[in-house]
Amino acid sequence: MSEDKPNTVETKASGIVEEGVGRLKDAAGGLTGDMGLQAEGKVDQLAGMARQEFADLYEENEGRVERAVTFVRERPLFSLGIAAAVGTVLGFLFFPRRKG
Repeated sequence: MSEDKPNTVETKASGIVEEGVGRLKDAAGGLTGDMGLQAEGKVDQLAGMARQEFADLYEENEGRVERAVTFVRERPLFSLGIAAAVGTVLGFLFFPRRKG
């Protein structure tokens, strides 16, 4: 299962590199007057920042997911009961009974 997890350090590092390359392209495009290169640099900057944010969010929520998985493994019947109750409530909210 650990093979499915993204490596947040690599993701964050590649985001920093991509953002840096974007800044260089943006600056070079601004100096040479090449609007296409400048726009490409801004896109690279945004992609790098998004990659870094993804890594941060994944790190923050990884602990919550692990706790939920542990809870379900330790108490499978109780977890099934909770899921059934939530499903029933959502069913009544979204699909109310029609009166004859």
